[in-house]
This record gives sequence, structure tokens and C-alpha cells, in this order.
Amino acid sequence: MRRLTAIALAALAAASATAAAGCGGDSAPRPSGEAAALRQAARTHEYPSPATAADAVTGGWPSAVSAVEAFATAYINWSFATVTAQMRALAQASVGQARAATALAAAETAGDYELHHGGISNHGTVEAIAPLAHHPDQYVVVTREQTTATDSAAYQGLRPAWHLALATVTRLAGGQWVVSGWEPQS
Repeated sequence: MRRLTAIALAALAAASATAAAGCGGDSAPRPSGEAAALRQAARTHEYPSPATAADAVTGGWPSAVSAVEAFATAYINWSFATVTAQMRALAQASVGQARAATALAAAETAGDYELHHGGISNHGTVEAIAPLAHHPDQYVVVTREQTTATDSAAYQGLRPAWHLALATVTRLAGGQWVVSGWEPQS
């Protein structure tokens, strides 16, 4: 799936309406999946498109909740030595915005001087996953995490903290579930 901005979505909707109203008249049938795709794009801000070879997903989970739990657990448990590889792995196991966010995190952490020289690590547990009311395929994720550092006093005495994230899932053609959106809120 590719993320569309509100402007691009509006332009796509306007172009579709113009094409349906003017060019083909009533005799030009609208592709059967297009209306559903536009409804999904309006709801999720993502327009479904065929996967390319670069978009291929490694893995998948049998349920939406197991996909969210596995993603969240990997996302919050890392060390300075593993974070870049873990974010790359999460990017390969996700689609859409979640893939873009974790690929960006991998690129940013690879060259982060303070992260590596401070020996920074983050560890936590997924405490709760609940469906977001009135938003199909979205879940609220509550974690409890602690950040530490072996070569820096920056995190000394820092207590574990509660964090909240919003996860969106997508069901793949083979029936497996993957995370398609990951939005930490705190």
C-alpha cells in the first residue's frame, strides 16, 4: 500500500469523478474494485495498490493481534548494537506507513553517534492491545518501557514509563496479517 496525502486523495477522487461523469458516460463501467479501494483510502489514508518486488513482505501472522504484538515487541526491545537491524527487519515484515517509518528509523539509527557511543538500550513489555472503537483494523497498544545506557549518565535513574501507540493492520492475499501503520503517541 502506498500512503497518500489528503491533497493527493482529493485529487484522485476528483479525477475519478471527472472521468466517470464526462469521458465515458453511463456506458463506461467503473472497475468493480475501484469504489472499494477509494472507500478504503478515505478511511485509512492509504490507497491499495499491487505489491512490487521491493514491497514483498517477509512473514506475516495468523491474526491481527499477533501481528501487532510481534511488531510492538520487536519495536520496543533493542540495544544500540541491534536497533538498526531490528528496524530493517520490521520494515521487511510490514507494509505502508509502518514500513516507511521503520525503514527511516533504521537509516537514522545507523549513524546516530550518541546512541552507539552511549550504549543506549530500550526494553519493555506489551501490556495491552485493544481494538480502536469504530476503526476497523486499528489497535491501541500500551507498552511499559525502560531506556538505559551503559556508557552515559543520561538515562541514570530513569524509571520505566508507559507508552501508547496506534497500530493499523492489513490482511495479505494469503490470509496472513501484517502491520501497515505504526504511530507512537507517547
